[in-house]
Amino acid sequence: MLFCWGGMSHIDTWDMKPDAGSDVRGEFHPISTSAADIQICEHMPRLAQRISHLAIVRSMHHLATDHRAAGYWNLTGHAPRLLSAPAIMPSRDDWPSLGAMAAHAFAERLKRSGMPGSVSIPYPIADRGLLNGQFAGMLGADYDPVYVKPTAARQFDGVSPETGQLALDPLPDLGPDRLAARQSLLGKLDNGGALRRVAAAESFGAMEQYQAKALEMLAGRGVREAFDLEREPAAIRAMYGDHICGRSVLLARRLTDAGIPLAVVYCSAGDLNGSAGSHWDTHVQNFQRLRNDMLPPLDQASAALLDDLTATGRLDETLVVWLTEFGRTPKINGGAGRDHYPNCYSAALAGAGVRGGQVYGRSDAIGAEPADDPCGPEHLHATIFRAL
Repeated sequence: MLFCWGGMSHIDTWDMKPDAGSDVRGEFHPISTSAADIQICEHMPRLAQRISHLAIVRSMHHLATDHRAAGYWNLTGHAPRLLSAPAIMPSRDDWPSLGAMAAHAFAERLKRSGMPGSVSIPYPIADRGLLNGQFAGMLGADYDPVYVKPTAARQFDGVSPETGQLALDPLPDLGPDRLAARQSLLGKLDNGGALRRVAAAESFGAMEQYQAKALEMLAGRGVREAFDLEREPAAIRAMYGDHICGRSVLLARRLTDAGIPLAVVYCSAGDLNGSAGSHWDTHVQNFQRLRNDMLPPLDQASAALLDDLTATGRLDETLVVWLTEFGRTPKINGGAGRDHYPNCYSAALAGAGVRGGQVYGRSDAIGAEPADDPCGPEHLHATIFRAL
């Protein structure tokens, strides 16, 4: 799943309104695609050529105007307790994320393979604190996603290559054999059970589970190889793009190849408040930011993923989802931006039996409300799980 954290403008991407007034239609122009009668934004030219693989949903909607509440709704498929309120931090009372539910559904298979159940790349998402809804919630720590963060560098920043490398490596002198030896020593030191008794407390138990999961991943050859992007041919790496979005999407493909049921790529800087990177929360300079920073890497990486999965025959068995927490206001504000808008937004799906080259649902003349076949996050989740 490619999640555009911040709120992707539907009117400037999947659901353009060229016949609306200039205060709605904006600066961008629609272009024809590989599917008759479907047009999308001119700044998504690669995806336009591959629309025959995609089904675009133009009638998504819900009621939450706040990033946290809207993100929770889209990631869990359940309405939040409060639609707009002071930040509610993640807890074990939350509904589980889509990734956690997939991990739970495939738990026995994953236990045999040693693979984590779900992976989120390249940052945890935040707005006034870590977002609730991206974790396992009531399913427990066993099903929390593994986060793969890039090495210290500038955060998500368009097509810039200076945004860190993704890798699963311990310290240079700490190989798998030494990791195994240290784990064995820890077990011998605890032959009296003191550490296990401490770990019985809920918080320590969760920490112990995270530690065990991390050690298993670092020691397992299959997992380490899946995380090694250098094993990909240079031409494939270049096709996805030498930027954090491209590397993240390529890593997601490798992880699903290796048997992880769901990988989520947050195609954005992680923290909407105070992040120096780029995100989809375009209250100001909407068109400049989409044109220069957000759409080019997403378009390149998305097209590469579709081509890659098609070439290997895996698109028929792999579902790709493009999602965001809400859309943006039809009317452009005084800062050349658009504001939060849950009343109508778009999503897209490809692969796993989805019939491409079609649009499901329709918004009204200015993209303000669904006009046909309204679709909520719960309907999208049902579709995703049917494909899984």
